[in-house]
Amino acid sequence: MKVLVQRVLESKVEVDSKIVGQINKGFLLLVSFTYGDTSKEIDYMVDKILHLRIFDDENGVMNKSLLDIGGSILSVSQFTLYADTRKGRRPSYVNALNGETAKKLYDEFNQKLISSGIHIETGIFGTEMKVFLINDGPVTIMLEKESNSN
Repeated sequence: MKVLVQRVLESKVEVDSKIVGQINKGFLLLVSFTYGDTSKEIDYMVDKILHLRIFDDENGVMNKSLLDIGGSILSVSQFTLYADTRKGRRPSYVNALNGETAKKLYDEFNQKLISSGIHIETGIFGTEMKVFLINDGPVTIMLEKESNSN
């Protein structure tokens, strides 16, 4: 499982020129799954994301979490995080989990974030989306958790 975390001042996602998700201060999450990912990887990621201390404290030091600042999350599915570009010029996506199984894990991931009490907005899985953001910092961090079966 991979999640690209972007600290944002605001972010939105559009489908067919309509806003389907929008937040102010918080995280834009680009989320991808691979073969062998389970609830165990999701639990790890949710905990890591909620407690990741990358917001500034009163001294300008990245020392506060999303929970500390009362931020929001915009979660967007992004299978291309598993692009393999080692050979040739066209990326291979063989490591990206198939749509039906990935959607189940993505829905579970979002439900666990929602159950934490954080305000969550999402894109629409499997659609062509336009994602807009104002990256704060910029701060962008890749989180990865390999399943034990890989």
